[in-house]
This record gives sequence, structure tokens and C-alpha cells, in this order.
Amino acid sequence: MRQTGRRVRSLPVAPASKSSAEGILPDRMIAALAEAGGIRPRYPFASDQIQPASLDLRLGTIAYRVRASFLPGPGTTVAQRIAELKLHEFSLAGGAVLETGCVYIVPLIESLALPADIAAAANPKSSTGRLDVFTRVIADETRGFDRIAGGYHGPLYAEISPKTFPVLVREGSRLSQLRLRRGNAALGDEALRALHASERLVDRTEAVMGDGVAVSIDLGANGTGVVGYRAKRHTAVIEVERRGAYEVADFWEPIAAQADRSLILDPDEFYILASNEAVQVPPDYAAEMMPFDPLVGEFRVHYAGFFDPGFGYAGSGGLGSRAVLEVRSREVPFILEHGQIVGRLVYEKMLARPDRLYGQGIGSNYQAQGLKLSKHFRG
Repeated sequence: MRQTGRRVRSLPVAPASKSSAEGILPDRMIAALAEAGGIRPRYPFASDQIQPASLDLRLGTIAYRVRASFLPGPGTTVAQRIAELKLHEFSLAGGAVLETGCVYIVPLIESLALPADIAAAANPKSSTGRLDVFTRVIADETRGFDRIAGGYHGPLYAEISPKTFPVLVREGSRLSQLRLRRGNAALGDEALRALHASERLVDRTEAVMGDGVAVSIDLGANGTGVVGYRAKRHTAVIEVERRGAYEVADFWEPIAAQADRSLILDPDEFYILASNEAVQVPPDYAAEMMPFDPLVGEFRVHYAGFFDPGFGYAGSGGLGSRAVLEVRSREVPFILEHGQIVGRLVYEKMLARPDRLYGQGIGSNYQAQGLKLSKHFRG
């Protein structure tokens, strides 16, 4: 793994019990890690860039269109692969449109110099996933996307491929987020069952399946008669920085509930649906949506998997929030039925409770949500 620059001292953490020695870094520890040199932005962080359990990552000045997606692999940097695969490069300083069906690589403003005991994982932000913008983070010499090993010193890059809507981005746009962890923070079966018994993680008694909480799809009549949205093709450009700027009808077709409470997914179409369960994440935990079963490969659910502490939590303005699911079928039509399990929430311990929870005055867009499109749309 690439090692450059000065050595980073261990992350300062208050004395902790054995049970809290492993976990996700909260907001103030992310700030402390940056202060210690473990995160190295070219420009100072924006005031709202550090979230309760993650850091928003910003696009840099230059974008490269490349022939194909890639992983650098051991002994190779991303910059070397860009030089081999780029078709052209362009500036994001004044904004630029990323076209559907193309693959772009953008160096990020943030780079890392992680201590050996801190690893990182990346995920698209919720608003990115809901626009069907396929985004992954790449680091030098890695064999996988979105995972950065402890001790990594080097740059970060975003791979961006809009699938449905062309999008306008610029330097500083935030499409991805980074979660930092020490050790194995995931709760096992027994601990998860105990947490569900005490905190009611979803509004269903029997929900724990192995090391995750089962999440199913809602295709029943929910009062509005609309169970989801199907994205339109050949639309106008969406500027990712704009909020409440676009009419829903120009980009989406509502999906009415069917009498048999089912939905046939068409290949290569993009859908926004909602979970049947109301979800909450207690303040001392974070969660991530994972595939229910990798062998059920006919569809993909939920690009944007991170759930911050306080999501849906009554103490931070929620009464349980539905998980909005970004769904895309693969090669063949596939039938979804009401209540079908499509994912699982894996809960992880925080190293400490964040100073501010999701929904507490930090501009959280999806607290107490039901079926909801991204922040870019009116209504």
C-alpha cells in the first residue's frame, strides 16, 4: 500500500472501555483525525462537511473521461491507469456536464494519511444514489472499490457514471462520503437482537436475520396510491448543487399500487421505492444497507448505504423513517412482491456518541421520510 508524507500519530481518543475500543469515528474524532494530519484536504473543510459518522468528499478541479472502469491493483497508482485509459480531460471549475453511459474519474480534494489502526469505507451520498449516479471511490494500489485499508497514505479518486440523468457537477460537489472505523465494529447476532429488543430498530418484532436487520419492500396501498417512481429517459440536465429546482413530472413517472401488490422491474430501468419498515438508528450506533443475499442477483437495491446515528430516531426528530431504496433490475424482468426482503441493515458501534445526530440542525434532508425523491425535486 502506498506510503507517502509525514508519519501520522495515532488518533487521540479518550480512555475507553474494552467494548468501545472498536467502532465508527464520530464527527469530533473525524475532525481530530484531520487536525492530526490523517485527512488532508487541499482546502479547509466546509462548515457542514463533517456529518455525525462520515465525511463528505469533494470533487477536485479536473475530470477525466476514461474508456472503462478499472481498479489499479497492487503496485499501480490510479494516476498511471488514467494516463493509459483517458479519452480527454476537462475542468470542473465552472461546472461541467457528465453524460449518461460514460465513465469519469475525478481526483478528490481530500487525500488520506491514515494511522495503521484506522480504515475507511466510502459510499454514495443519498442524493447521489437517488439520481442513479453510480459513484465509487478508488485509492492507489487497491483491488476493490470503496474500501481503504488502515495505514493508507495517498490520494482518493471518484469514479462517476451517470446511468439515467445527465448531471452538472463542479469543483467542490459532494457525491460520496467516507466512514472511518477502528477494528470490527459490526454487531453480531446476539448483540443485535438485544439492541432491537431495547430500541426497536424497525417496527417489526421478528426482524433480526443473522448479523443484520431484514428490510422488505412496500408495494401496498399507503394512502397516496403511489408506491414508487420510475425514472424517465432523455431528460434535461440535473445540477447536483440545486435544491427544490426541478418538477417531479419532468423526470419521474409515479407507480400506482397494484391489486396484487407486485411490481415487475423492467431491465435497465431505475426505480425509487420505499421499505415496508420504519427504521431507526440509535445515537450510539451507525448502520449500512447490505444486499439480502448476493445469490439473488437479478436486481440491485440501495446504492447509498450509510445511515447516520439518529436516523429516524425520536430524540432527533424522527419517529422511524422509511429506507428509500434505489432499485435497478439487471438483464431480465423481475417481479417484486409486497413484503419481499430486499436488503439487511448491518449495525455498527460508534467509538463515541456524535456531538450532533442526524436531523439535529445539520441540514439533514431525509429525517422522518416516507417515499421521497432526492432533494433536487420540488414537493
